[in-house]
Amino acid sequence: MDLDAFTELLTPRGQRALAEAVEVVGADPVAAATRLRRSYDAALTSAALTQAALRERAKAKFGADAARMYFTPHSLEQATRAEVGAHRARRLAGPAGGTRVVDVCCGIGGDFLALARAGCVVDAVDLDPLTVAVARANAEALGLADRVTVREADAATVSPEDYDWLFADPARRTNRGRTFDPMAYSPPWPVVLDLVARAGRACLKVAPGIPYEFIPGEAEAEWVSYKGEVKEAALWTGTAEGSVGSVRRATLLPGGETLIARGAEAPTGPVGRFMYEPDGAAIRAHLVGEVAEMVGGRLPDPMIAYITGDEPFDTPWAARYAVEEVLPFSLKRLRATLRERQIGNVIIKKRASAVDIERLRNDLRLSGDKTAVIMLTRIMDKPSVLICHPSPPAQMTK
Repeated sequence: MDLDAFTELLTPRGQRALAEAVEVVGADPVAAATRLRRSYDAALTSAALTQAALRERAKAKFGADAARMYFTPHSLEQATRAEVGAHRARRLAGPAGGTRVVDVCCGIGGDFLALARAGCVVDAVDLDPLTVAVARANAEALGLADRVTVREADAATVSPEDYDWLFADPARRTNRGRTFDPMAYSPPWPVVLDLVARAGRACLKVAPGIPYEFIPGEAEAEWVSYKGEVKEAALWTGTAEGSVGSVRRATLLPGGETLIARGAEAPTGPVGRFMYEPDGAAIRAHLVGEVAEMVGGRLPDPMIAYITGDEPFDTPWAARYAVEEVLPFSLKRLRATLRERQIGNVIIKKRASAVDIERLRNDLRLSGDKTAVIMLTRIMDKPSVLICHPSPPAQMTK
C-alpha cells in the first residue's frame, strides 16, 4: 500500500471499498479480490483488503478501536498494546492533565492515542509520509485530533526542551528484519540519547532484551509484562516520581502490580515441595531476590532464576508448581519414570539447559492419560529434571 492508495481509502468511495473488504475478511483471497474488483480498481481493492486484514489482526492489541483504525504491516507489528500504552500514559500524564508531549517516531499512533486519552497534548512526528498519514487518520478516527498534531519530521530535528515530556519509540527494524542492537535503531542510539539529554523528562520504549550497558545510569528501567508475557521495557529519566539514579522496576498488567529493586539476595538450598517460576519482567529487572523473599524461597542454583520453597505462597509474581520428583537428567530414566506415572502429556520448561525440547518430546515416546510439567535445569551446576504439576493460587481452587 502506497500513500496515494491510502489517501484514496479515506475518500467516501474508499470507505465503501473498505466496508466491503471487512465483510470478506477470512474468505478465499482470490474470491475476495474478484468481488471487490467488480466495483473498484486494483490499487483500491488491494488497499482495502490489506487494511481489512490488518484491522482483524489488530484486535489483539487494540480491541474495539481496531475496527476504526488504520495500519501498515510494520507499524502494527511494532505498535504498543493498548493496555501497556495506557499504563505508560498514566505514569507520564500525572494527575493534572494538559501535559505537553513530543512523540518522536510515532508510528501509527498507538502511544499518542493513549497519551491523548490520559489528558496530554501531543505533537507527534515520524519520518515516513505514509506512516504520518495513517497516524493522522487514527487521531481523527478516534476523535482525538484536537489533542494530537501529526507531522512529517526527522526525530533528530525535534527540540524536546520545548515540551514537558519526550516520548521516543525508535524503530527496531532494518531491511533484514527486527534488530536487537540499539545502535541499529532508527534513529540510532546516540541520537536518541542526545534527545533525552536535552529533555526535561523522557520515556523511551525499548526492546525487553536491551543490553544493560545501553541503559543510562540515571534512568529508571521498567519491564512490563501483560498476562505473563514480557511486552516491553521503558526507560524513564527525570520522572514525576522524582527517582534519582538507577532504578529497576517490574510491572504486571492488567493488575498493575509494581515491584522495585531493593537489593534482596536469595539464599541457595535444596529443592523443596514447590518450585516458583518468576514472571519474565521480574527476571529481566533482576528482581528474583525480591520474589524469593516474598515466598520465603531459595535458589536451587545461584545462577538460575527458578525459586524453590516449602510452603505454598500465593503471588502474582511467580507461577507455582508442586514438585513430585527430582532426577539427574537422563533420557532413559526420565522416560521410564513418566511411564510408571502414566504421564502421556507434558509441558516442558527449560532454563540453562541445552536440551532440544521438541526432540526430547519425540524421544520420550509418551503414553498415558495424566499430565505433568517437567523442568529441565541445573541444580548446583548439575543437569537435572523436575517432575511437577501446577499448584494454582488458593482463590482459584475454591
